Order: sequence, then structure tokens, then C-alpha cells
Amino acid sequence: MKILHVVPGLDEPWNGIAVAARLIAVDQAAAITDARCMREEQIAGADEIWVHSMWTPPVWRACRKTLKQRKRLVRMIHANLDPARLAYHGWKKRFVGAIERFYLRRADATVATCAAEVEWIRAYEPHVKDVLRVDLKRFFRIPGCPAKVPQREVSGSRPLHVLYLGRRHPLKGIEFLEEAVRRLSISRSLSTVSIELRIVSDAFGEAKEAAWNWCDVFVLPTLSENFGLVVAEALEHGKYVITTDGAPAWGEGNDRFGGRLTYLVGYRDGTDEERIGLLTKAIEQMIWV
Repeated sequence: MKILHVVPGLDEPWNGIAVAARLIAVDQAAAITDARCMREEQIAGADEIWVHSMWTPPVWRACRKTLKQRKRLVRMIHANLDPARLAYHGWKKRFVGAIERFYLRRADATVATCAAEVEWIRAYEPHVKDVLRVDLKRFFRIPGCPAKVPQREVSGSRPLHVLYLGRRHPLKGIEFLEEAVRRLSISRSLSTVSIELRIVSDAFGEAKEAAWNWCDVFVLPTLSENFGLVVAEALEHGKYVITTDGAPAWGEGNDRFGGRLTYLVGYRDGTDEERIGLLTKAIEQMIWV
């Protein structure tokens, strides 16, 4: 079967949806193209079209052309139907909701990355056909992790390096991370260990590798995440990771990562103070003196 993946913003290096689509396309030996410049002959030469993302005219045009040529249509939503995401700029999504439901109903299958996303899809459009699962974790070479976190030697002149790597966005929860580190820095002002936080955005290539080399602990304090590709990258680099139930794919099978992955339950739907408290406790547990 010849498969074509269609992604808006395919060549944007910050586009996590594009990264995920490329991983799947390589695994399937499939072709991939940008939704904004997709050609009719590309659809004609494929048996099955995977259209990634939602809410934009290029996505709808790709769906319409696929159906017009009577090809098998597969939609990969990338957590866009997470209630937290639906609420963000909600009036726009309600305005175009009828268009999205139209194409979701007519798709031959919809793809989810975790059990929570299956529920979000069916809650938004109960008349979808098959909902398939793709585990994106399997595309990453994550080394075996210890069952318990080993102690790490820290000198008084060596702070704990905490990293957030990604774009600034209201759903990323960066303000909760910054407040947690601020409180820890105050409470440990007389301790032998200090904490240094870096918020790094738009880092690619050597700059991104430098950020990984610098950090001890990577934190993704998200309220809603497509998947959390950056969590997989951090684990690939052998880093300790703290993430939240705003990235529910990382709550599935996380026992294989042992002490390397801390998954904060109750963060997503908690109060601001509860979120800060969960992050504070998790980061403090990464300090061994």
C-alpha cells in the first residue's frame, strides 16, 4: 500500500507534528508532503492519505481532495481535541467545528497516541469510524534506565541545572516551573546546593545539543501536549525528566524508564498552587547532597 502523509508546516523545525509525521512516514516507507503545496498527482499516486493536525484551511483542502479522489483518508489529530486545547481560542474552534466534524466523520480512521486521546476524539465526534493507536515512543532509542535514581555527587559550587526546552506558550506551564524554582532557591538559600533554571526556545542543532549537555533535569510542566517529543529526546540523552499528566502518553508504560521519569498526576486539573507544589517537590527530589 502506498501511503502519503500530509502535514502543514512540514519544514518548520519547531513543528512537533511534522517531526512525528516524519518518524511515522519513515517507519511505513511512505511519502510525505506539505499541505500547503500538495499536488493532485501526489494524491492520485497514493492508496491512503494521512492528514495531520486540525483547524486550518490547508488541512481541510487535503481532506477534501482525498475524498474527491476516493482515497482512504486517515486523520492524525495530535491531541488537538484535548479539552484544554479546545478551550484555548475556543471561539475560533467552535466557529469551524462543523467543518472538522464533517471530515472526521468521513475519515476511514483516526489516529491517537494514547488512551486519553482516544476518549477526546470520541467525545468530540462520536461518529468517527476506527480509532487507531500509534506509540511514538518506539521511534526513539531510549537507553535502559535504573529502577531507582542513583545518588549524584554535587559540590557547593555546582548548581543543579534545570532545563525547559521548547516554545513559550500559555499551555506549557512555564510560569509554574519558574515559581517552583524561585521558591526552592529561597528555601535552600543556606544549603550547599543552588538551582539554576534555563528557559531555552528556538534552539536547534549545536545550540540544542549544548542545552542538553548543560542540564541535569529536564522539566516539561505542560497543561496540554501533542505527545511530548522533547521528553523522548531528554530520555535519549540520558537526562532525568519531570513531566505532567498534561502529556498523558508518558503516563502509559512509564515504569520502563525507572527513576529517570517523574510523571506528575493531578497537575493538569489542579489549582495553580497545587501545580507549583507538585513541581517543587519533584525538583527537590532531584537534589542529593
